[in-house]
Amino acid sequence: MDADCGIAQALGVLTDWWTFLVVRDIAGGVTRFDALQRELGVSRRALTERLAALTDHGVLRREAYSQRPPRYDYLLTPKGEGLLPVLIALQDWGTRHVMGDGSLTATSAPTSAEARRAHALTGHRIPRFTVEAPTVLYFFPGAFAPGTQGHPPGWGDIPGAAGCTLESTTYAAHAEAFAALGVRITGVSTQRPDQLEAFAAYAKLPFPLLSDQDGKLAASLRLPTFRAGGTDRFKRLSLLVDADATIRAVQFPVTDPAGSVTEMLALVKGSG
Repeated sequence: MDADCGIAQALGVLTDWWTFLVVRDIAGGVTRFDALQRELGVSRRALTERLAALTDHGVLRREAYSQRPPRYDYLLTPKGEGLLPVLIALQDWGTRHVMGDGSLTATSAPTSAEARRAHALTGHRIPRFTVEAPTVLYFFPGAFAPGTQGHPPGWGDIPGAAGCTLESTTYAAHAEAFAALGVRITGVSTQRPDQLEAFAAYAKLPFPLLSDQDGKLAASLRLPTFRAGGTDRFKRLSLLVDADATIRAVQFPVTDPAGSVTEMLALVKGSG
């Protein structure tokens, strides 16, 4: 193994595709041995070996949830969380270049694998995420206040990328209607917090914008992303989440940023 090559050294830890899938599922909240085995369909011996190796390398840590018999949750360490951008990049590459034709797009077809994966999130609890009330989480590629660092070159040529300001201001215009139904609104982007704060102030949004700059939400839910301007960005998607962070409804793909808000409001009314 090349001692000076970071790729070679990384592959000495992430030895095969099962290891990547173990990290993927743990990031998604599947943290116990039996649940991991069911999800992956791997033998107990193979799973035991990979969990032990990842723990020895400091990618995972064990946290006991039962003393008799001894049972553990396997959780990502900060070193393990450093792999989240790798998982996002692998998913994006696989979606774009293996399952797709290589085109750069910020949206997807309703019959695509991405759409099936997104809608399969219904009933899934978002790991390590708390909300105080039913909440609409709308994920968007990027929105910027005038006078700040804006969209990368060619943004307008990427299908589905435009419309973030319109979507956010439409949610703002309907915020009272959502609040009357006991539902909060939160926008989510991979932008830096300071960029989101500037945009929220410029657009006078009456709700917060959350930065997923570290990719924890993107990786844990395997959300659809694309890469533009050197940054992984969300494809436009909205989730209706109840008070225990369980996903109750999914909107994807979102091709009409303003219309999706009224559709979500109708979903909320229907779920009540």
